[in-house]
Amino acid sequence: MLRFIPILTIVIMIGPVSAGLIGTLLPAFGILPALGGNSPSLDAWAALFAQPGLDQSIRLSLVNGLVATLISVVIVLLFCAAWQGTAVFRMMQRVLSPILSVPHATAAFGLAFLIAPSGWIARVVAQFAGWDRPVDIAIVNDPLGMAMVAGLVAKEIPFLFLMTLAALPQAETERTAQITATLGYGRIAGWFKASLPRIYPQIRLPILAVLAYSTSVVDVAMILGPTTPAPLAVRILGWLSDPDLAYRFMASSAAVLQLLIVIVAMGIWIIGEKTVGITGRHWAEDGHRFKRDDGLRRFSAVLAGIAAGTVILGLVILLVWSIAGFWAFPDILPRNFSFRLWMREFDMIGTSLWATLLIGLPAVLIAVALVLGCLENEIRIGHGPGRGAIWLIYVPLLVPQISFMFGLQVFFTLIGLERTLYAVVLAHLVFVLPYVYLSLSDPFRAVDPRYGQTALCLGASPNRVFWQVRLPLLTRAVLTTMAVGLAVTVGQYLPTLLIGAGRFATVTTEAVALASGGDRRMIGIYGLLQMVLPFAGFVCALLIPAVLFRHRRGMNVQSKG
Repeated sequence: MLRFIPILTIVIMIGPVSAGLIGTLLPAFGILPALGGNSPSLDAWAALFAQPGLDQSIRLSLVNGLVATLISVVIVLLFCAAWQGTAVFRMMQRVLSPILSVPHATAAFGLAFLIAPSGWIARVVAQFAGWDRPVDIAIVNDPLGMAMVAGLVAKEIPFLFLMTLAALPQAETERTAQITATLGYGRIAGWFKASLPRIYPQIRLPILAVLAYSTSVVDVAMILGPTTPAPLAVRILGWLSDPDLAYRFMASSAAVLQLLIVIVAMGIWIIGEKTVGITGRHWAEDGHRFKRDDGLRRFSAVLAGIAAGTVILGLVILLVWSIAGFWAFPDILPRNFSFRLWMREFDMIGTSLWATLLIGLPAVLIAVALVLGCLENEIRIGHGPGRGAIWLIYVPLLVPQISFMFGLQVFFTLIGLERTLYAVVLAHLVFVLPYVYLSLSDPFRAVDPRYGQTALCLGASPNRVFWQVRLPLLTRAVLTTMAVGLAVTVGQYLPTLLIGAGRFATVTTEAVALASGGDRRMIGIYGLLQMVLPFAGFVCALLIPAVLFRHRRGMNVQSKG
């Protein structure tokens, strides 16, 4: 039975994506019998290319996605090169790790409240500049999408940083740094010349996943991105939600176009990799030591600090707005505080949290069970997954959600699961599984195999070894992984909205829906609610093992994720 779990896991991850892509491709070329599309046609594509501002929407998706990914990668690599092995590096690790659990929409709201013309930063500047009203500058929703890029960078840096952390020990970077320092290289030059070539292949897939997300993001684009025109993914969602069902054909063709944009972005990135690789090889061999890098090191620390500080300060501003009374510009703080809105929305808050848990908990529990089964099967058969299997794990993260969610919605309609809880849970599971696997695989493999071997020698069955030896040792890692999975499922906007057809009002769908309303107090409440469940999950991951194993300090394996 155990050997079938890896197959089932791959089917759950790849099956919905494949079905969704097929269900998107057919309507894109005129085939959707339920809406009268019985023969192939290119009318949808003609209608799409006739849409005003389409070229600008494509540019916003492609260019801004590439820019956001490039900035995130450069900051992470530069900071790791400059500070690995130092107290600053360890401190930043402790700061950035919790930020990974912050949903993208929450981080975007926090950034908007900071940088808006009437935001907190403008209020601070107004104290010195003498402003009595907000400046008339389009900072949020700016035409170039720079605010959207900033929001993506602030949120993707923690993810890439933690993926890089997992790769550092395998590249023996500490020992390499000592060797390059002995040869007279500066810290940054030595790291880029000797360590990066061994680290980058291990973080390439996470980088491509970030690129795919950045070029097809919906929720962050709706909050921070331009609106006239909006990035392509946002316009696709609008066409899918239009009461005129004829727009479904054009939306499908646009979803295929979005997939092509992601593929083009990945192609550009790979060409860039090759170019940098050729140039970097000559640079690595030129013998320059670059010893004087103190200024660049401090600059990298400032950039990483700004990224972390932006998210943290944004969360604080969300909290303040959620309880703010009268708050006129340019006051730095409200004149009074009130919980009136919290009390008024109490019933709706409970409903949203319950809907979020109703979807999230089954998805997380199923994902953890499947991943544990896959990892236990590795132990029993004696080898891990190959490179191809790792690519399959990343498929749901590499294919843009908007490109297959409508097709998946059509598929669920055909099999009678439209607008059901089962369908929404399965849609969430597609995205939770990869993160759960990435979070749990390293801690599972880090368990000393001699524990299991000893138990087997004492007559225990393989199943008993798993339940009574390996799983107790992994309690903290499993609970931390569950918290990560819960954070992922809480942040899912498109799967909940499209597959649930609006029937499941989670904290994320409610928060994003409020983005167009402009009520900062309500946005503050629902933005914070997005943090409640992930935060509670991580608190439980810390407290439960501490209570269970308070007399057995060695009964845990720390999660690297």
